[in-house]
Amino acid sequence: MRPVPPRARGYVLGAALGGAACVAPAFGPDTPWSVLALLAVLYAAGEHAVRRDVAAATFFPVLLAGVFLLPPAAAALAAVPGALCARVERRPRGLRRLWRAAQPALAAWAAGHVYAALGGPAAASAPDFPYVLLPAAAAVLAFALALTALDGGILLTAELVPARTAWRGLLLRSLAPVSVHGLAGLMMAVLWSSPYGPPAALLVLLPMGVSCWVFAQYHRERSAHQATIRALVQAVDLKDRYTRGHSERVGRASVLIARELGMADDRVELLRFAGILHDVGKLGVPTRLLRKEGPLTPQERRVIELHPEYGHEMVRGIGFLGEARAAVLHHHERIDGSGYPYGLTGAQIPEAARVVAVADAFDAMTSTRSYRRARPVPAAVAELERCAGVQFDAAMVRALARALQRHGWSSEVTAGTETTAGTETTAGGEPVRGAAAEAASGAASEPVREAASEAASEAASEAVVGRPRSGRR
Repeated sequence: MRPVPPRARGYVLGAALGGAACVAPAFGPDTPWSVLALLAVLYAAGEHAVRRDVAAATFFPVLLAGVFLLPPAAAALAAVPGALCARVERRPRGLRRLWRAAQPALAAWAAGHVYAALGGPAAASAPDFPYVLLPAAAAVLAFALALTALDGGILLTAELVPARTAWRGLLLRSLAPVSVHGLAGLMMAVLWSSPYGPPAALLVLLPMGVSCWVFAQYHRERSAHQATIRALVQAVDLKDRYTRGHSERVGRASVLIARELGMADDRVELLRFAGILHDVGKLGVPTRLLRKEGPLTPQERRVIELHPEYGHEMVRGIGFLGEARAAVLHHHERIDGSGYPYGLTGAQIPEAARVVAVADAFDAMTSTRSYRRARPVPAAVAELERCAGVQFDAAMVRALARALQRHGWSSEVTAGTETTAGTETTAGGEPVRGAAAEAASGAASEPVREAASEAASEAASEAVVGRPRSGRR
């Protein structure tokens, strides 16, 4: 488990203290405790039901009904018991419970004050009901804005997402579902205050329950997609034992680059899939070639270099992968046009493929193999920068360098000490020739280009076969 950064802990604790300050006035004589207790129980039940089926969702209609029925502090308090008692799958559980309690409490408190300031309680009880829609809409917007502000802060402090992109797109993604929940909450509040009372208000939860069930089915389908991807990656790892774990790390590095470039979350997820699946075509390559100890013949290299096309054939029918399929096909293309399978140049290479190419080479250089030690991260980044504009997209290399400065690169296969450029050793201390020379000896007809430096050429070769082209393990 990755440790929580200290500033993220401080952020969560600050939010928790702010939430406590918001709910403190609720412990006064004016709080309608019977309404508060019932809403708190309903919210806790809704949270339990939703999080049982969908690990990362929440149930706001009851909470927003509290915004329309209760004073701001009491509306904030309604969220706390359910959040503190809800199931938490990941550690640190205590910190996550604090966050889940503080975030909706702060949002409900802000929405309650906006609703009260615009005369919402009076409008709701007046004969001319439509006048309540304006303060209710403003309260829903305030609720969504508070959630967005808090979510962006946690991305900034816990996930170390750049400040310029931490809040990008969050409001648009949260406003639509919160608006639907807000409408249901308003209907609950109106029926609750009507002669029919709370039993009628509970009927509003039925269609919301159906919508949550539909969303749970979507979540299960998405989980099935991810399970399919994991199964494919595990099959590759079993077949090519020398690069086990490589695909997951390439996926992680691709995410770092995508986030640094400011891509939307859905594209970031697709880039993660692309990185994880980039070598799935190895399943179509004979195992004896992947595990061959000696140098590859030109014919064997041509067979191995078919793996991007094999991979594309395997994944092209998986619709949810989107542009990740192009990355699987083109991640061995080079900016100067000397890559494969189609020799594309520059912007002809899909952006996703340019991201994965850099992530792939970076992990190949910073991963320990049985025949040589890993390179340290600074040395790997320096080699990528030397090859930028020839083999790799310079923008992707710069994005990776910035992301590594911000996030670091924690892996059991990352080197901790510098090695001498061009001369590496096996576990037994035997020198291993530089990969540029190895590539030349493995394919005598292929010229060794000046800009394709030793480490980057090695990375490109290892990304295909898991070792230098003519070196031994």
